[in-house]
Amino acid sequence: MKPSPGNALFSTVDTTSVVVIRWDEGDLELTCGGAPMSETPPATTGEPPRTGATQLGKRYCTDGGDIELLCTKPGDGALAIDGTPLTIKAASPLPASD
Repeated sequence: MKPSPGNALFSTVDTTSVVVIRWDEGDLELTCGGAPMSETPPATTGEPPRTGATQLGKRYCTDGGDIELLCTKPGDGALAIDGTPLTIKAASPLPASD
């Protein structure tokens, strides 16, 4: 899968959904909870979102920063690219106001 920035992706095993911020790499497999993510939203189950491995509003990225995703709906599955878990992006430090 090679989504473009702005695409929404949905988990097929839990409530997680993300928006692609950056995807510089080629065709890689994005998974959530070990299952591939889909470009089509799942049928609504009426189940409220649970917080677990993915956190609402957090940005997830690869170590090199080539791929960056924004979590728009939390869930229990962990995000991974080709089996390598994604980490939460650290906040950028603000400049000193001396």
